[in-house]
Amino acid sequence: MDDLEQAIVISFETGAVDSALKSQAVTFCQQIKETTSICSICIEKLWFSKLVQVQFWCLQTLQDVLRVRYGSMSVDEQSYVRKSVFSMACLEVIDNENAVRVVEGPPFVKNKLAQVLVTLIYFDYPLIWSSVFVDFMPHLSKGAVVIDMFCRVLNALDDELISLDYPRTSEEISVAARVKDAMRQQCVPQIARAWYDIVSLYRNSDPDLSATVLDCMRRFVSWIDIGLVANDAFVPLLFELILSDGLSDHFRGAAAGCILAMVSKRMDPQSKLPLLQTLQISRVFGLVSGDVDSELVSKVSALLTGYAVEVLECHKRLNSEDTKAVSMDLLNEVLPSVFYVMRNCEVDSTFSIVQFLLGYVSTLKGLPALKEKQLLHITQILEVIRIQICYDPMYRNNLNLLDKIGLEEEDRMSEFRKDLFVLLRTVGRVAPEVTQHFIRNSLANAVESSSESNVEEVEAALSLLYSFGESMTEEAMKAGSGCLSELIPMLLTTQFPGHSYRLVALVYLENITRYMKFIQENSQYIPNVLGAFLDERGLHHQNVHVSRRAGYLFMRVVKLLKSKLVPFIDKILQNLQDTLSQLTTLNFASRELSGTEDGSHIFEAIGIIIGLEDVPAEKQSDYLSLLLTPLCQQIEAGLVQAKAASSEDFPVKIANIQFAIVAINALSKGFSERLVTASRPGIGLMFKQTLDVLLRVLIEFPKVEPLRSKVTSFIHRMVDTLGSAVFPYLPKALEQLLADSEPKEMVGFLVLLNQLICKFNSALRDILEEVYPVVADRIFKVIPRDGLPSRPGAVTEELRELIELQRMLYTFLHVIATHDLSSVFLTPKSTVYLDPMMQLLLNTSCNHKDITVRKACVQIFIKLIKDWCAKPYSEEKVPGFQNFVIEAFATNCCLYSVLDKSFDFSDANTHALFGEIITAQKVMYEKFGNAFLMHIMSKSFPSAQIPQDLAEQYCQKLQGNDIRGLKSYYQSLIENLRLQQNGSHVFR
Repeated sequence: MDDLEQAIVISFETGAVDSALKSQAVTFCQQIKETTSICSICIEKLWFSKLVQVQFWCLQTLQDVLRVRYGSMSVDEQSYVRKSVFSMACLEVIDNENAVRVVEGPPFVKNKLAQVLVTLIYFDYPLIWSSVFVDFMPHLSKGAVVIDMFCRVLNALDDELISLDYPRTSEEISVAARVKDAMRQQCVPQIARAWYDIVSLYRNSDPDLSATVLDCMRRFVSWIDIGLVANDAFVPLLFELILSDGLSDHFRGAAAGCILAMVSKRMDPQSKLPLLQTLQISRVFGLVSGDVDSELVSKVSALLTGYAVEVLECHKRLNSEDTKAVSMDLLNEVLPSVFYVMRNCEVDSTFSIVQFLLGYVSTLKGLPALKEKQLLHITQILEVIRIQICYDPMYRNNLNLLDKIGLEEEDRMSEFRKDLFVLLRTVGRVAPEVTQHFIRNSLANAVESSSESNVEEVEAALSLLYSFGESMTEEAMKAGSGCLSELIPMLLTTQFPGHSYRLVALVYLENITRYMKFIQENSQYIPNVLGAFLDERGLHHQNVHVSRRAGYLFMRVVKLLKSKLVPFIDKILQNLQDTLSQLTTLNFASRELSGTEDGSHIFEAIGIIIGLEDVPAEKQSDYLSLLLTPLCQQIEAGLVQAKAASSEDFPVKIANIQFAIVAINALSKGFSERLVTASRPGIGLMFKQTLDVLLRVLIEFPKVEPLRSKVTSFIHRMVDTLGSAVFPYLPKALEQLLADSEPKEMVGFLVLLNQLICKFNSALRDILEEVYPVVADRIFKVIPRDGLPSRPGAVTEELRELIELQRMLYTFLHVIATHDLSSVFLTPKSTVYLDPMMQLLLNTSCNHKDITVRKACVQIFIKLIKDWCAKPYSEEKVPGFQNFVIEAFATNCCLYSVLDKSFDFSDANTHALFGEIITAQKVMYEKFGNAFLMHIMSKSFPSAQIPQDLAEQYCQKLQGNDIRGLKSYYQSLIENLRLQQNGSHVFR
């Protein structure tokens, strides 16, 4: 070995080699690579070095150099490289007994040689090196080595340039078109003939070589003349090979791949259909029933599914009755085998089962009636769906425990099933009776098996029923149309095997909930429904995921049945006694679930039932006391324990209190204001006493945010439930909520105040007069009078909270103003905040990026003008307000902000804001009269360079009664001004 060979070998070493030595070797190789004679060096080594590392390095280097420097090489050097590489590929050995045959080397070296040759073809074919393929053909007679090399060159040409399976640059696409055009004209017929001759000659003596040729041919079918391969010579040969038992699966599969390529070739459907007919594809139907893991079965399966797709496409695109009949006959012929493949074989990744079947079912939609064969196909499609949606039994325990693997599998299947369920519902619309019968039989078969070995099939059958219900109308469900009147009773009265498993139990309960419309009309099944939810199938299921989900679904069922459940209240409470006891005493730290399934739904469900007026008053009181008392005791005990708790135990104690509050809140949802305040005030008293207990939570732990938010939520609920009876509790509650509140907490406080104002209107005035100054003081200390930045930028969590507070402040001010409570702003304690409020409203009405917020601010101004300003020339109620409105608001908001080019009249929200601005101008004229007109005529309009005649026309419109005409004129005026100023108006 010379120095270069040694360096190459060291650079390829992966074992224990000195890193410094290896680095030195790599550097040396790189230096050699950059010499001007590198091509000659590489070719010399390729002829004489037997080291495969050296051969590969030289070929890789050649490829890299050619890609970068080929255009700058001399003509002689280019010719030398072409001739040398071609000679190696064709086994043209030079006259030297020591010469090496690269084409007899390992596959990775031969593949790299093919890539180098393709790089030369890229640059030189056909303009400079037009004969490369024609010159290669005579050398094929040298035997398997050259034939193999020729196939590798064609495969590399496909991989590196032609195939669109890889992203290509526009230059590569252009070169590929040039190469293909030249090959079609010059050599493709000879290549196709060579493929045929080689396969015929070597089919028995060298089947692997024949398979290699067929795999190569398959790649080219998509862009060569179809007649070169789909002819009387090739097609019989290919089918003969596919059907020859004595040949290897790989060889037979390669032949099937060629037929699939012909079938899939893009063609006019008028030409495609006769081709599909002549193939007589039924010859291979029997092959798919072999070993499903074999390569042959896989390839034939892909052929049949691909064939079916093409036949279906022809059926869609051809319009004549004859061609439609032919294509439907071909489809009917192949479909049983396709269904078999879908049920039993690994389907090719390029074939979408759902898309194909949806396409087929859509062809049946327009038919007046389905024939027997089509109905059979529908049943087979349903069977395919059923098999496809079955979970793999190997994940059974993971799915039951819902560990990481189980969660991933459930998510995967949930996504995978979506399209299959779309297909199911589509089939259900085309053939509803067949679909319902199939589901009924699936359920019956699942029930018949007493063992739990078919848990997945039970779950699949129930999932079919659940998904089918999604497409049913409410009327059909109520009437129990089709088999439904048989299916739902069967569902309710049957003990399904595998009910102890999470997935079966969940889909069973989801089904009952989905088909509640039927049960509402057939109340004789209510005991069955209650049984399913209250026994070990639901709330008492051994799996906590099921029992908690059952709580939520039970609440939904209760909402639908309501008064129909009154006769069963005692039974329900008796069955739930242990569950409720467990929920009220459970240490929160041991809860496995939270969020929507935290157990509070049970309390909401019970509240809905016992809160009905159908329940006798005395019993209702007893029921409520039975539930509220332990919950209040849990809170009181929790407060004592939390005070004495260590830092580790404190969060657990707080969480227990939190759950009790959530449960009480949920329970109260079932009680109406009329019931607790008018017909049964004793119930109202119980909720007042509960509110007293909860307000103690705010006193004891005012800074614990989770408790604060839950108590606030309960106060919201009591406002709706107790109505005005909540008033005596408000001062204390609001005082506690307002104490030391942070911006985030203040948002929740303002939401509560908004609810109170909307509920009680002016009756809240006294409370609001006390609360508003404190609120304003807190907010205006953290929010500047010109507002927070509303433009995008780096937003910290603190700034995000302030922005949310500011947004809620606008809503709060709007609610006050629009509920006739603007006098609250004028009390002695509040007037100090009038100026910052006005400046904030003004700035926001002009500049805020959210148009709806700007509109709300303009509406506040309109209301304040109406409330605080009498007719012209009378004494001012709020000194200075009129001047502020005329000079600041009317000019900046109603004129300058509208002139700004960002004010987009084509936007619906902006157009609504413009309408409010017009209303504001009208109100200002009504309240301020000539003072308003004189200011805009003498100052506002001249500053905006509005001509005098146009200003006078505006004043005439303003004084008239046609508000739509005023709006239209003012918009036209603004748009003309913008054109005149060419968008250069400086916003004031």
